[in-house]
Formats: sequence, C-alpha cells, structure tokens
Amino acid sequence: MPLSSERPAREPIFNLPAAVTLSIVILVGIHALRQLLSEEFDFKLIIDWAVIPARWAVAFGGVQPDEIVSGLQGAANPQEGVSPLAALAQYVLADQEAYPWTALTYAFLHGSWAHVLINCVWLAAFGTPLVRRFGMGRFFGLALASAVGGAVFYALMNPLQVLPMIGASAAVSGMMAAASWFMFAPADWLPEGRLTQPHERLREGLADMARNRQVLIFLGVWFAANYVFAFVQPIGVTDASIAWEAHIGGFLVGLVLFPFIDPLPRRPSRIPA
Repeated sequence: MPLSSERPAREPIFNLPAAVTLSIVILVGIHALRQLLSEEFDFKLIIDWAVIPARWAVAFGGVQPDEIVSGLQGAANPQEGVSPLAALAQYVLADQEAYPWTALTYAFLHGSWAHVLINCVWLAAFGTPLVRRFGMGRFFGLALASAVGGAVFYALMNPLQVLPMIGASAAVSGMMAAASWFMFAPADWLPEGRLTQPHERLREGLADMARNRQVLIFLGVWFAANYVFAFVQPIGVTDASIAWEAHIGGFLVGLVLFPFIDPLPRRPSRIPA
C-alpha cells in the first residue's frame, strides 16, 4: 500500500485570534516606535496622551491650578525653587484643558518593555476566549470600555495626581473579569459528542460564581497580586508604581458589562440538594 507523500498539517504554536494578534502588534509596535523618539518628543507624547487626573479636576471639578501647585510645593524652602512635581503641575495645567481623549489613549502607552510584554501575555490569555466567544467587535468594545472605566476610577481616587498614568492593564483587567463569568463554569456535552471548550460554556450567575471555588481562587489571587504590586512592590519585579485603582476600575466594568454583550444564555441556576 503506497504511503502518502503529504505530511500532516502542523498546529501553529500561537493559535491566537486575529483581534488578539492585532492588539499585541499595536501595543508592541507603539512601544518600539517610541524607542526611536528623542527624550523631549517622547516626554511631550506622554504628557499629551496619558491620563493626568489633575487636568480633569481643573477642567471639570472647579479646582484651581494654583491650589494643586501650592499643595505639591508644600513647605519647600523658597531658596530651593519650585519642586519637580510642582513644576510638572505648572506645565501640564498651564492651558487648563481636559484632554478627554486620554481616557482611552493612555492604554496604548507603556513605561517599559516588561510593562508592555506582561500586559500582552495576559491579553493573549484572557482575550483569546473572549474573541472566540463573541467576535472582534464586542471584544474591542469591552476592552475600550474597561480602559475608560479604569481611567475614570483612577482619576476619582487620585483627583490631584499630576504624574502620567499609562498602560493597558485596565483593559486587560476587564477581560479577566469578563472571562471569569464562563471560563470556570462546568463543561457540558455538545450534540456532536464532545465537551464544550471554555469559550463555549454558558455563563454562570453571580450566586453560582460566588460558590465556585475556582472563581474565588482566581479572584483572590488577582486581588492579592494587585495589593502586592501596589503596596509592596517587590524589588526587581516592577520599575514604576502600579495604578491598582485603574485595574479595579477596568475589572468592575468588565464584570458588569459582560452579561449584556454575551451572545450565549445564562446557565440555569443550580438547585441545592
């Protein structure tokens, strides 16, 4: 019997949906291009496209720029001149504009290669089942809404902050929250005789999620990691402070929004024995 000359098709090493691959390429590409910019131009880019809550406090909250500058200057010795933070506040608040687009654009900027690559790994892990579940459009809608939610929550918690806040972590946190609705749900048998993949499972109700040990462990680890990186900041792991408030804001948006955009029905409530 002659042997076929055709070789079996090889499975790709990274079998990511196009939307996830595109997102990673954009994030990595933007950070790579920034390495080609001068320090002055990159600084201006960050200032114009990152979230700076004090801008919103001045534009929408009625706070005067002089109040913020004076608070940052504090009791500094007048002979030492203006403190660096106060000088930054004077610079970013000079035009008293809100820069509303930064509620979204900050998510495309990162502070280091470690920052962008870590976010891309989590994006691949949690964005993939979401794209496979409800497609590119809803995936990008969820990501963008989570990014905005993270920016708003961060600004509410730090209204007078003048340091720029950047990174896609809030969007990724929203993806984590959305995926927790179904990734740990029990598998079902499909008519063709196979078990459902995680992205095919019916989402659980909040009460069932609260009783699901895997969900609780996942959320516990996630919140613990946010605490560690925000307040402990292990040496060698991070090179900048972590905007844990943005993570929480993005997570809450993903958790609340997902049931409204999920194309699959909810799993029937479990009846206790």
